[in-house]
Amino acid sequence: MMRPMNYIEISILIIIIFTGLGCLYFIRLDWKRYGALYIISAFSSNVVCYIFTFIGFYSFPDKILHNHFLIPYKLVSTLFPFITLFGIRYSPKQWIWKIPFYWAIVHLGVLGEVILKSTTVFTFEPEWDLWDSYTLWWLNYLLFELLGGKIVPEHLRKPINGEFFRYGKWAWIVFHIIVISTIFLAGVYVGVTVFK
Repeated sequence: MMRPMNYIEISILIIIIFTGLGCLYFIRLDWKRYGALYIISAFSSNVVCYIFTFIGFYSFPDKILHNHFLIPYKLVSTLFPFITLFGIRYSPKQWIWKIPFYWAIVHLGVLGEVILKSTTVFTFEPEWDLWDSYTLWWLNYLLFELLGGKIVPEHLRKPINGEFFRYGKWAWIVFHIIVISTIFLAGVYVGVTVFK
C-alpha cells in the first residue's frame, strides 16, 4: 500500500511537471535545436550531479521521488534544462544585459537549493558549500549561453530588450527585487547557520 505524499514531495512533483511542460514548450519551437540543447543539458546535469553526489560533495538523504537512485534524476532532467532553454530563448543580445539576466536566475537557483537543504531533501557535505554551488550555477548557465548561441539561431530566440534593464524599467525592477531579496535572505541564512 502506497503512503500518502507529504507537502515536500507534492511540491517537487509540481516543479517536475511544470518544468517538464516548459521544456516541451521550447522543444516544440524547434525540436532539433532546442531538443538537442535539452538532451545536452539533461545529460550533463545528471552526470555532474551524479559525480558530485557519488564523491560526497552533497547528498539526497530522503530519496524523495527517486527511490533507488542516487540522485533525483526526474527533477534534474527537467528543472536544469528548463532554465537552460529559458535562458537561451530570452537572454538579452548584449552581454552587458545578459549578466543581470543570469544573475537573477542564479540567485533564484541558489535560493531553491537553500530551501531544499532546509527540508533535508538536499544536504551539503563538509567539502561543499553555497559558494561552490553559486560558482557552479554561473559556470553552467554561461557555458550553455555560449553553446546555445552556436546551436539556436537568432530567429528562434526572443531576447528581452536590453533597454528594459535600464533604471526604472520593468526588468530593472524585477532584477533588483530578486537580487536584493536573495542577498538579504543569504545574510539571514548565514546568521542562522553561524549561530546555531
